[in-house]
Amino acid sequence: MTINQLDEQTPFTTADGSTIRSILDSTNAPVEKQSLAEAALPPGGETERHYHKLSEEFYYITAGEGLMEIEGETSQVTVGDAILIPAGKWHQIKAQGESELRLLCCCAPPYSHEDTYFE
Repeated sequence: MTINQLDEQTPFTTADGSTIRSILDSTNAPVEKQSLAEAALPPGGETERHYHKLSEEFYYITAGEGLMEIEGETSQVTVGDAILIPAGKWHQIKAQGESELRLLCCCAPPYSHEDTYFE
C-alpha cells in the first residue's frame, strides 16, 4: 500500500512555470499510467501557454480563482471546478483575485517535461 502526504512532497517548478508538489507519480510511488500533483500560482501568476502531445489532464480547483483558456476558449474557474484538458490542446491558467490559485492536476500518462510543448 502506498500513502503519500502532500506536505511531505518537495515543490519544484514545471516547464510551464507553475510550482508543483507531486503527490503520486513514478518518483515517489510505483505509478505507471498516471500522476497526481498539486499546482500553485501566486496572485496574478500564470502558466506559460502550452500543450501535451500524450497526456490528458484533469485540473480540480481547491483554492482561489482563475481564468482557464483551452484552444482559445476561456472561462472563469473557482473552488470545486473540474476541468478536462484533452491531449494536444493548447492551454493556460491564470490566477485572479488576491489569493493563491491551487489545483490538483491529474495526468495520464504521467506528466513529463519532455511532453510539454510551447509556442
